Amino acid sequence: MELKTLLYQKENGVGIITLNRPKTMNAINDKLIEELSVVMDAISADPEVQAVIITGGEKAFAAGGDISFMSTADPLGAEKFVESIKTVFDKIDNLAQPVIAAISGLALGGGSELALACDIRLAAEGSLIGQPEINLGIIPGAGGTQRLTRTVGPGWAKYMVMTGLPIDAETALKIGFVTAVVPKGQLLNEAKKMAQILVSKSPVAMKAAKKCLNLGSNVDLPSGLAYEIKNWASLFSTEDQKEGMKAFLEKRKPQYKGR
Repeated sequence: MELKTLLYQKENGVGIITLNRPKTMNAINDKLIEELSVVMDAISADPEVQAVIITGGEKAFAAGGDISFMSTADPLGAEKFVESIKTVFDKIDNLAQPVIAAISGLALGGGSELALACDIRLAAEGSLIGQPEINLGIIPGAGGTQRLTRTVGPGWAKYMVMTGLPIDAETALKIGFVTAVVPKGQLLNEAKKMAQILVSKSPVAMKAAKKCLNLGSNVDLPSGLAYEIKNWASLFSTEDQKEGMKAFLEKRKPQYKGR
């Protein structure tokens, strides 16, 4: 598929996805979601990609759903559209490889929800993050009432969803929405540095870690602990576990093969 709303490149084991609808501040429409779904499937099947960065350039990560596209939708059309978004965001959330959101400028509505589907979020200074759907007579429909609560807690989630007011990058750092705030011109480089840290780890261990971390917010503690033990023990059947421990004992960097 020829990509018209996204740019995609691979660099040193990292897949870099750039939302590319600059005239709309990267507003999310059906075409962008279709292309993002195709790219995520390609990444999932590509053993060369061991980490992913999603960004939108300096002005906007994504300024939300495309209002002109949504304004004429009936309930069935609206549900179909948001279900397609949910499907793609779930692909990101459940991807074996870790995903970094590099946020610069606006991350509003669907843009905030896209960031929440990623594993690690970095923000450039001056960025604004929010769920302004209440101002349009609707509510978040692609994770803003669910992933946001699990990320920042119910107090801040209710504030953001119920007031529709954005928070700045520093507040996002304080409440745990992002893990770092960096100068705007350094955002992508910092995201690439973080990606290289992730690339250096065992792919099979990374996949297991992500599965356990994702499950933990959705089950009771005893179930989560039991799942963690099973995944931990299963890694002792892998070449990567043997290489990692051998390299530690030999005081050298491990050379993981992802098996």
